[in-house]
Amino acid sequence: PPFHVEPRNIVGDAQEQVSAEAAALSSRVHYYGRLTASSDRLLVPPDHVIPSPEDIYVYSPLGTAFKVQGGDSTAKNPSIVTVFAIWNTMMGTSILSMPWGIKQAGFTLGIIIIVLMGLLTLYCCYRVLKSTKSIPYVDTSDWEFPDVCKYYFGGFGKWSSLVFSLVSLIGAMVVYWVLMSNFLFNTGKFIYNYVHNVSTSDAFGTNGTDRVICPYPNLDPDGDSSTHQYYVSENSTGQVFDLWWSKTNTIPLYLIVLLLPLLNFRSASFFARFTFLGTLSVVYLIFLVTYKAIRLGFHLDFHWFDSSMFFVPEFRSLFPQLSGVLTLAFFIHNCIITLMKNNRHQENNVRDLSLAYLLVGLTYLYVGVLIFAAFPSPPLSKECIEPNFLDNFPSSDVLVFVARACLLFQMTTVYPLLGYLVRVQLMGQLFGDHYPGFLHVFILNILVVGAGVLMARFYPNIGSIIRYSGALCGLALVFVLPSLIHLTSLNRRGELRWPSAVFHGFLVLLGVANLFGQFFM
Repeated sequence: PPFHVEPRNIVGDAQEQVSAEAAALSSRVHYYGRLTASSDRLLVPPDHVIPSPEDIYVYSPLGTAFKVQGGDSTAKNPSIVTVFAIWNTMMGTSILSMPWGIKQAGFTLGIIIIVLMGLLTLYCCYRVLKSTKSIPYVDTSDWEFPDVCKYYFGGFGKWSSLVFSLVSLIGAMVVYWVLMSNFLFNTGKFIYNYVHNVSTSDAFGTNGTDRVICPYPNLDPDGDSSTHQYYVSENSTGQVFDLWWSKTNTIPLYLIVLLLPLLNFRSASFFARFTFLGTLSVVYLIFLVTYKAIRLGFHLDFHWFDSSMFFVPEFRSLFPQLSGVLTLAFFIHNCIITLMKNNRHQENNVRDLSLAYLLVGLTYLYVGVLIFAAFPSPPLSKECIEPNFLDNFPSSDVLVFVARACLLFQMTTVYPLLGYLVRVQLMGQLFGDHYPGFLHVFILNILVVGAGVLMARFYPNIGSIIRYSGALCGLALVFVLPSLIHLTSLNRRGELRWPSAVFHGFLVLLGVANLFGQFFM
């Protein structure tokens, strides 16, 4: 149910102290909430226990506190705000891996897969959005997707949705740690080289004003070079700076000093103020991609099934790697019900969701296609495109330096929000309290940070981390649970027909194939 948040946790202007009456009401609501399961309406809190509308706030998936408006539709968001809220929430680090994903699948097949995965994930998201409406005789207005899973599948449904939601969040936090190490390394290198007038020379790179580099020359033309390219040692000149400023050896450890204290904050409301930076970063990335594409021009040569020296085939057997990345890139299924509650015209929910997916798909296509097409082949091979396409530009590139610095600051503010969501979901279920004690929270944060440090140290390939975590959480939350819930509800109403059973069964098999494809490609 909507819950009361002390004004100090609320984004925006608010008084510091909370009234004793409101605090007491909050305690009573929590008490009633613990007396009974969310599907049992017998012990719902009576009206006099519910705080007045001006005292009720709910947290969005981004960690921002929104005021609940009691029956006042004018305060809800218009469609355009809802569409961009979904676009902003869905746009994540996956955008940096799109050119690499297209390279792994082949240019033509890559574009087809982005379109198809966008349509499939949109349909599954539509099923999640409609799942609360199919439950008869129960007020589901304050339900989330785990509540629906619990209604249909009991404790197994609730815990499986929780576990896979945590997989997606912790996967995102690991990717953030790898990327922040990368951005901090390159930012520091840019500043050091600028101050000491060091001219960088890259072994494999293009000449001209817009330099593009191949940090790890292709080691295996027919295979996935990304799996072992990170074990090539960094270009080291033997200086003290290179010893202490290493992308994999030292920087992931330096980040602990900055980020571990931020994760232990009781409230994430301070960091929620910076969520707009995500939009600015994506807009700047689109500008950067457009500018680089204009300067570099297009370099395409179509080979349908065979590789050439500089070009990859249009159709490659490594395509599941792109579908794995896209499962996470189009993933918003665990919080779409929350986001849509604030839409002013509820009858437009499906249209607005479709528009948001269209915007996200076009953004991914734009960045992926332009970077892939503009990558200068020859002299470099398309195989050189990195899982983070910014790595294909030298640390001395000023425009790319600005992009890295902006993304580093943005990720530093979003990382504690993700950690807060992990804590709320896990601690809330295990202990019934979002902050059961400093020691509990500290141990959880040590485990999450440790996972990020280990990955950044030994396997800093964001493309692979995204595709594995995407395929795993997508199996449950995108393909299996929404399909099974829809089939179960149709069956209970006696409306299940074989075309629907075949189609949704196919979706479940697709999710399983997507996961297994990550291990065999």
